[in-house]
Amino acid sequence: MKFRLGLFALTALAALISVSIWATGHISISPVIDNLLAQPGEGNNPWFVATLLDAYFGFLWFWAWVAYKERSWLSRVIWLVLILGLGNMAMGAYILIQLYRLPADAKIEDLLLRRG
Repeated sequence: MKFRLGLFALTALAALISVSIWATGHISISPVIDNLLAQPGEGNNPWFVATLLDAYFGFLWFWAWVAYKERSWLSRVIWLVLILGLGNMAMGAYILIQLYRLPADAKIEDLLLRRG
């Protein structure tokens, strides 16, 4: 379980970082955000807005689990900022950290539930 989940998380994280580097090589994200904020109604596809909202609600659902797992408010807030800022890259990193902390014979419950 631990190896397969780790491999999946590493693959997803590598793919996300790679596609972000590739996209940044074509155009920086800053002008895209500036244009979206300056002209929110011009040329923006409604599905872009719907997809963005869907993604951020997904990030918040994942963070709800993180907030359950983490005991300190500081850690919860840091992970919230990371997840909202980096999205699935931060989520993949969180899973990898959790998997690293587990013993080799851990069960899925050990990953999903709060540590004692």
